[in-house]
Amino acid sequence: MMAASLLRRDKKATAAHLKADLNRTDNSSGVRQLQELLDVVLNPEKPAADAEALDWCKCLIAGGEGFDEFCKTVRSYDNATLCGLVWTANFVAYRCRTCGISPCMSLCAECFNNGDHTGHDFNMFRSQAGGACDCGDSNVMRESGFCRRHRLRTGENIPSIPRDLLLMSEMVLPRFILCIIQYLRDGYVEPDTSTERDLQKVLQQLEPQISFLEELTKMGGAMRTVLTKILTNQQAFKELSMGQEENLYAKKNYDKYLSALKNSGLVSVEEKGQSAAADVAVGAEGGAGAMVLLGNSGPGSPDEPSKEEDQDGGQSVGQRKRVKLSSSTKDPCIIESLKHKCFLEELLFWTIKYEFPQKMVTFLLNMLPDQDYKITFTKTFVQHYAFIMKTLMKSHESDTMSNRIVHISVQLFSNEELARHVTEECQLLDIMVTVLLYMMESCLIKSELQDEENNRHVVVNCSEALLKNNTYWPLVSDFINILSHQSVAKKFLEDHSLLMLWMSFVSFFQGMNLNKRELNEHVEFESQTYYAAFAAELEACAQPMWGLLTHCKVKETQEYTKTVVRYCLETLQIWFDAIGFIDEPAPNQVTFHLPLHRYYAMFLSKAVKCQGLDLDSLLPDQEMLMKIMVHPLQIQACLSEIHSNMWVRNGLQIKGQAMTYVQSHFCNSMIDPDIYLLQVCASRLDPDYFISSVFERFKVVDLLTMASQHQNAVLDSEQERPMLEGALTFLVILTSLRIHLGMTDDEILRAEMVSQLCMNDRTHSALLDLIPENPNPKSGIVPGSCSFEDMLSAVADFKAPVFEPGGSMQQGMYTPKAEVWEKEFDPIMVVLRTVYRRDVQSAMDRYAAFLKQFGIHTGNPWPPYKERTPLHPCYKGLIRLLHCKTLHIVIFTLLYKIWMDHQNMSEHVLCMVLYLIELGLDNQIQDNKEDEEPCIEEHCHDSWFPGTNLLSNLHHVINFVRVRVPETAPEVKREAPPSTSTEASSYGQNLREAQVFSLVAERRRKFQEIINRSTTEATQAVRPKSSSTRWVPPGTPPQLVTEILEIRESMLSLLIKLHQKMSSKQNSLSASWLEDIKSNRLAHGDGITAIERILTKAATRSCQIKRSIQDICGKVCPPVPPKKNSPTDKKAMDKEERRQRARERQQKLLAEFASRQKSFMETAMDVESPDIEAAMDLGASEVMESEILYDCVICGQSGPSTEDRPTGLVVLLQASSVLGHRCKSTEPKNLPTSDEEHVYPADTCGAANDVRLTLMQRFFKDSSCLQSVSIGWDGGVYVQTCGHTLHIDCHKSYMESLRNDQVLQGFSVDKGEFTCPLCRQFANSVLPCRPGRGTEAGTWHTPTNKKTSVLVKEVEELQEKPGLFPTESNLSKEMELVIKDIKNTTQKKYMDYGRNPGSPDNDFLFMYSVARTNLELELVHRGGNLCSGGASAAAKRSCLNQLFHVLAMHMRLYSIDSAYNPWTKLTQIVQIKEADSFDEERPEVPMLFRDVPSLLIIFVLTMPQPLRKEHFTCVVKMLYNLQFTQALAALSTKFSSEERQAWSTSGALKKNAANSDKSFEALLSHVISELSKDKSVYKVNSEEATMLSSSVWSPQSIEFSLQQFCLPFLRLSCLLQHHLYGDNLTGCLEEEEFASLAVCLGLLPSAPQPANTVQSASCLEWPVNTFDLVTQWGAEVKGLSQIHAEESLTLLVHDPQWAAPRLLQLPDNYNIIFQYYHRKACSACKKVPKDPALCLVCGAFVCLKGVCCKQQGICECVLHSQHCGAATGIFLLINASVIIIIRGHRFCLWGSVYLDAHGEEDRDLRRGKPLYLCEERYRVLEQQWVSHTFDHINKRWGPHYNGL
Repeated sequence: MMAASLLRRDKKATAAHLKADLNRTDNSSGVRQLQELLDVVLNPEKPAADAEALDWCKCLIAGGEGFDEFCKTVRSYDNATLCGLVWTANFVAYRCRTCGISPCMSLCAECFNNGDHTGHDFNMFRSQAGGACDCGDSNVMRESGFCRRHRLRTGENIPSIPRDLLLMSEMVLPRFILCIIQYLRDGYVEPDTSTERDLQKVLQQLEPQISFLEELTKMGGAMRTVLTKILTNQQAFKELSMGQEENLYAKKNYDKYLSALKNSGLVSVEEKGQSAAADVAVGAEGGAGAMVLLGNSGPGSPDEPSKEEDQDGGQSVGQRKRVKLSSSTKDPCIIESLKHKCFLEELLFWTIKYEFPQKMVTFLLNMLPDQDYKITFTKTFVQHYAFIMKTLMKSHESDTMSNRIVHISVQLFSNEELARHVTEECQLLDIMVTVLLYMMESCLIKSELQDEENNRHVVVNCSEALLKNNTYWPLVSDFINILSHQSVAKKFLEDHSLLMLWMSFVSFFQGMNLNKRELNEHVEFESQTYYAAFAAELEACAQPMWGLLTHCKVKETQEYTKTVVRYCLETLQIWFDAIGFIDEPAPNQVTFHLPLHRYYAMFLSKAVKCQGLDLDSLLPDQEMLMKIMVHPLQIQACLSEIHSNMWVRNGLQIKGQAMTYVQSHFCNSMIDPDIYLLQVCASRLDPDYFISSVFERFKVVDLLTMASQHQNAVLDSEQERPMLEGALTFLVILTSLRIHLGMTDDEILRAEMVSQLCMNDRTHSALLDLIPENPNPKSGIVPGSCSFEDMLSAVADFKAPVFEPGGSMQQGMYTPKAEVWEKEFDPIMVVLRTVYRRDVQSAMDRYAAFLKQFGIHTGNPWPPYKERTPLHPCYKGLIRLLHCKTLHIVIFTLLYKIWMDHQNMSEHVLCMVLYLIELGLDNQIQDNKEDEEPCIEEHCHDSWFPGTNLLSNLHHVINFVRVRVPETAPEVKREAPPSTSTEASSYGQNLREAQVFSLVAERRRKFQEIINRSTTEATQAVRPKSSSTRWVPPGTPPQLVTEILEIRESMLSLLIKLHQKMSSKQNSLSASWLEDIKSNRLAHGDGITAIERILTKAATRSCQIKRSIQDICGKVCPPVPPKKNSPTDKKAMDKEERRQRARERQQKLLAEFASRQKSFMETAMDVESPDIEAAMDLGASEVMESEILYDCVICGQSGPSTEDRPTGLVVLLQASSVLGHRCKSTEPKNLPTSDEEHVYPADTCGAANDVRLTLMQRFFKDSSCLQSVSIGWDGGVYVQTCGHTLHIDCHKSYMESLRNDQVLQGFSVDKGEFTCPLCRQFANSVLPCRPGRGTEAGTWHTPTNKKTSVLVKEVEELQEKPGLFPTESNLSKEMELVIKDIKNTTQKKYMDYGRNPGSPDNDFLFMYSVARTNLELELVHRGGNLCSGGASAAAKRSCLNQLFHVLAMHMRLYSIDSAYNPWTKLTQIVQIKEADSFDEERPEVPMLFRDVPSLLIIFVLTMPQPLRKEHFTCVVKMLYNLQFTQALAALSTKFSSEERQAWSTSGALKKNAANSDKSFEALLSHVISELSKDKSVYKVNSEEATMLSSSVWSPQSIEFSLQQFCLPFLRLSCLLQHHLYGDNLTGCLEEEEFASLAVCLGLLPSAPQPANTVQSASCLEWPVNTFDLVTQWGAEVKGLSQIHAEESLTLLVHDPQWAAPRLLQLPDNYNIIFQYYHRKACSACKKVPKDPALCLVCGAFVCLKGVCCKQQGICECVLHSQHCGAATGIFLLINASVIIIIRGHRFCLWGSVYLDAHGEEDRDLRRGKPLYLCEERYRVLEQQWVSHTFDHINKRWGPHYNGL
């Protein structure tokens, strides 16, 4: 009632009135009125889109003021000391590792730039999930990094806030928030029934309301405090949430809310009835598999192992086998439905239900600077954690939702204080672990590892969306985040029940993604699940593990480690039982995922390395160790199998897994722990058992026999060699790797770095990426930390980024120092770390190159042997591997086999065998008891070696060996020689069956012995099941028979014989060689060196060995002839010789080929070698010979170009605006980086010439204007050639073949584009060469002594000759076609300057301008002058001669009307007709306004070709007179009037002197007097002139100015003469250039000495009276009635000099560009472009690919390139820091001119390191632009389809 009356009144007045009421002491009526008003205004039954309610709220809150003023007032009371700016995805923020305490710290750009971070390790990044600025928060970052604003603690001096200011807000906002909540309740429909769109619609309608809340949070601390009170007030929530009794709507609304709450727990409400601890399989919810209760046996009994999981027997079809865990949990609140006590809780609930709408997230985060809010909100978030997970799993947009969740959680959990608080109060850890377990349980399947039928273990299914899409990522990421806080991690490690839960979580991943080897056919479908599996193990298992490990660094934390290790072992035991494992792994199966093993390994390593624990106290019994070693060993064997192509039928993905397993981001969580664990097992188990296990796993037991033939039951013969190499390499790695066995962190980092650098030179960022860092962010060695940089500079040299001549740009690289190659190159580490096998080869090649370069070794070196760091005492047992009989037997056998050339042996095998021997020699067992074997007699070993020590076994001679061989083997056929057979029988008792064959049996015996220690008959219990019987293929192999071989060798003798064999000398080692050897030269070399090194080491360690060596060497018996007798040897020798000869022949051929190629390159590739003269210097050769011969590069024939079969030059025509972009100043313009700076185009050459032509066309006759200037400054056509010629008909067929060629080319054949058939340079036309007329060559080149006046007359007559129409021939047709091509090259607007487009005059102008453009560009390429003389690189590409002839032929069609011929005005005094004609048409352009070079080109092109040189010189002389007079006129306008007066009088005196026509003073005075008459141009700016010219003009300065003014004309004339007549250009000094050119052009007879004293006037030669002619020219200017003096002045002062074209000057630091432009709005569409770009020629800011600025389907960059560069554009992409080039319809990525401190590009700013301008690169870019060589140098072009 009352509300109704209020509603009718003005909102502001009402608000003020209510505010006054509420301020009284008795405010009850005010309160009542306000509530009634709000009931009406904020009625949730009205549609949310109604804006009225929002307006009311704004007015009421402001209490009668305007809302904006109110905001200002509230802001002035802002007491916040934190920045807290919240951003969303894609925002550019900064992270400084130097200032951050938490790794997630981030700063907004403003706070970053206002803080001091110089020299810090920071980077810029694009936020992926969104974030908030941490400036001012000392929990997350160090205070030294705060910006100026937040360092001041502004809060202290802010006045306290007046009570009444926010009074209305406190009243109105609770109702407003309730209203939003009611809308949300109302709009929500369960996702099963609704579509995504429904929820989106509700959110869209609420957009303004939520934005309003967001606005409020930005008002600062005061308003946030009010909001916090409201959001956390439980009383208000109680009163308002249910609504009043009588309000039916509110009741219904509340019921909706309750039903939504029902399913918010982990268990849905219906299941609550059943006891929470009952062992029931819970019904599936939403088909997501078993939603199961979790937990464990309560806090009271942490040590109770969890009950074993049992398997659900009845498995329904199509449904996953369900797994259930019995459970009761500590904390029922994780499981039960939520209950809400305040607005904040319900708001968060709906935020989750609606899948985290961005605006809501931002609102909730904007509130965080308020401390009270932060704590309450964090608790609420934790309370909803389980619900978040459920929603996330159901979501369709899980990616977006994940990002938003992390956006929130990272703000809460990065703060250690807060995380600890919530852990203590809300059981955060229990919640997280439970929720993670729960999540994974939804996708478990039965494991098929080992015992497929009875396996009771369950693993996650990697093909589930949950794993494939990384849906678990936000939860795991939060978990890792909170574990990084020490206080929280300690809580976790102390809570045994939690640890047990976590172990059961980890065991879900143990053995996932099982691979089964395909034996028959190739798999049909290659599953890619391995990505998911590796990611899951890394993120869900390894990273939390690293997090925990960082807190186990000191002695005090020993207990934690012991606990974790204990639980690991328990869980492993459960796992072994569950998969039914006894002692043998199942064949043909491998899983790369053993997180439990790796947890165990890493905690063991930490315990020994950092906590001083005794290893043995943490190890289980031998039996368990044997089990533990099986699966990691299986992986190592399978790696070898995969590389031996045994898994090839499983597809490429299995290779992918093998590579990922060792790849840098995974290796320290996967292969390193595995190898370490195997090292631990090896150091504690019996060495013979371990070695034989290895060979058995690698399936090469059968190969290890002395016999030359054998049968392998499990391998094909081509797999035997790689598998044997694999097994030996593995043993070498196992015994020599020290990463976890005693290396310090620095040593590890150094070894990693060296191994990566040895494979390839690396960029800094690649190195950071390749060096496995400890994945936990807080772990000490962080890449980029000082230890990384110091280490890098210690081991590597920086190679600065260079350019290759082809233009491809290099990055800055690091390359190993020489001493690193010499002392630290470790091939073992390289093998361990290579993802691709080719990298090992690459490292070896680089090593060989180093040895060659330093003359250390020239052949093919072997991998060097590297000394190892000493073992940690705990692991000494590992050395026993090297000193065990089994290994020695294997070594002996292999040495023998290699010496006897048995099949499947290789250099690599020998190399590894020698490595093992050397390792054994270097690592002796300390206590040298001869025999420390157990007392059980080892029968089978006796015959081989007496003891276990390698040293003593080395010289032990083995006489006979019994072997089992197939009947077919050569050993069987041979009759044993009688002498030995008798001995054989006497030795018979000793000889057991071949030793290695019993390896397997031996292992079994050992295993049994350990398992059945209690039983006495341990020795008999050998299992019958031998591995060799398991995979016997069908089909009976030949019978095996036992033979006895006579050997009589020791390892030593075999080594010496191998030495002889390798050096192919009979007695390669003399008896005394040991004395002569120098040890230092043995470090690098090949196998011979390696054997020598081993023998020397052995000899120094034992005198006995030394004697044996000398004995053996002394005997120098020829080696036992291997296998067959002599004929084969002879054959072999022949073969070798033949090979050698073939090799030599090949070398010879190659050398010849190389020299040919070189000579071709020199002639063809001028881009690369500018200094080599072209094979055909097109200018010079043309004149001399009678007829020029051309080679056609297609058909290879040589001949002249004829009318019928013309030859043409391969040319590239391109439109160019480079000339138009020249300016007067030599300094380039700066790129604007603030709003004040601009680039003005008005002072460019193109603009100036446009203005000039337009001005002329206003006052003069059009046809005359079009002959008085040149166009083509913008959009002129530039013609360049590669110098190769072809027949035009050949070219046509070539184009046809290209057209039919379906290969994707980088060019468009339809547009006439092709590549030169010889040098592959890009081209698009063929320029016909005119047939060489050789007859007059001699005569028309000779100088004559005719008088000037005669020549002038002759020139005039030549001009009168009518143009001969050329006869129709193939040649003329081709010439017409080229002209058409030239016209099509540029846009229409660059050709039509006349009043009536398409008129002959217009055409005429365009034609001669093409010649002008090419001349001018060649000048630019020569550096702007002709001082250097000779042919420059550009000159070689120039085809001006041919171009001139084509243009001349075309232009002869237009004859110049003699009445208007400028020649007459130039050389005669014409009677001025009376002024009767002015009325019918405009006057012609006065001579003084005309552009002299244009006239020159017109004359030359319109006179009959070939033109005699004397006539050319005559034309130049006449034009020079005009140019000189123009120079005087222009100069005189710069004088002050007094100076003019003075010069005029002093010159007038000289007029009557003898050669007054050659003195500038006389002429100057005459010009001044002529131009001073009546309407004088001098009157225009006389005042300014006096102001400007403070300097006095001396004769010297005048002379200098005149020369400068005339030089451009002389240069062009000289160039033209050079091309037409082949005259050489002589080089000279810059100050002598004028004289040199004048002599060259014949203006001066010879240069006076010294040459710089030449007077420009002395070059003049007048045909008639000088002063009359000048008067006539002056009169033309005076006679202009229509034109104003200013305009006349502009036309008169036409300065022809321009500086070289430059690109804009860029700032040194890229950040300056980035900060200004990445947020700048586009001038066309007023939006901030998604991909902004900058034109580097003119500084225009454009949208790349932006649809907003498209015109006629063409995007803005392409449009701009046409407008600014006549279809050539150079753009810097702001967000990527790279440059793209647009050329016509193609584009290419050029690269970047900004590099970081390590000389690398940062494309797309991924790394975000500071970038600096690389001047050299920028010069190269500019050079390519100016020389028009983008097409030739950049190779990767593609069409842009106008879409850029």
